Amino acid sequence: MRIDGEQESSNVDDRRGMSTGKGLAIGGGAVGIIFLIIKLLLGGGTDDGSLTQQMNQQLNQQGTTQEMTPEEKAADDERAHFVKVVLRYTEEVWSDLFAKQGKQYRDPTLVLFRDGVQSACGYTSSASGPFYCPGDEKLYIDLSFYQELKDRFQSPGDFAMAYVVAHEVGHHVQKLLGIADMVERKRQQLSQEEYNKYSVMMELQADFFAGVWAHHAQEMKNILDPGDIEEALNAANAIGDDRLQKEAQGYVVPESFTHGTSAQRVFWFKKGFTTGDMKQGDTFNDPSLQ
Repeated sequence: MRIDGEQESSNVDDRRGMSTGKGLAIGGGAVGIIFLIIKLLLGGGTDDGSLTQQMNQQLNQQGTTQEMTPEEKAADDERAHFVKVVLRYTEEVWSDLFAKQGKQYRDPTLVLFRDGVQSACGYTSSASGPFYCPGDEKLYIDLSFYQELKDRFQSPGDFAMAYVVAHEVGHHVQKLLGIADMVERKRQQLSQEEYNKYSVMMELQADFFAGVWAHHAQEMKNILDPGDIEEALNAANAIGDDRLQKEAQGYVVPESFTHGTSAQRVFWFKKGFTTGDMKQGDTFNDPSLQ
């Protein structure tokens, strides 16, 4: 992905050097592993704080991460620069798309942190993965996630990293369009199993919006190198609910899906990238997802 000479977004709150006042739960046993597998998607999605609060209550083994070596810090700073540039790309694309609809795009803030972070959605450990909090309209990313993306999910590449940011920004777009509030009202009305279907639709639409962004960023900036879209598709395939559940427990439970299958995630990102048309991403009225 081409970012040389491009400006970083100014909408970044870099808290990597700040203490959270809480230790990171290290080796939190089965609860931590299960939570990680469920939430460590490319973007933990939107977070109302309930899951992360539950995890933090259950993980009792507290510890601290080791200090970074100079080489590790340099790599972390390089990743920080990359995601700041990607965020700037998303601001330009979505501002343009909203303006064409007679609407105004409101930039989200990206919060970079290490170990854990306090947001309007509560305290969140790094184990939850990247997430968007609709309560404060901020994206939260611990950059160590990208090493997890490479090592655990075999999804290396800078565009796979960009996909993480674009997916979370997709949730911000949903917030601005009123979709997030609609889904939150459903949460209060439905059983967990019924609500899970809406959660899947929400996540797949964020994947679609990530694809829409990639389509228009390529048109505006010519950002893509050969193989970039394959990196994103590989990442989407790696973190489907079915694949993660199969890896964790040897079988899948479709009614518990919250983010969609690997095939669904690939399909919706690819549809967004191919069409570039926001109107074609109404996952909530797709018969195959009902």
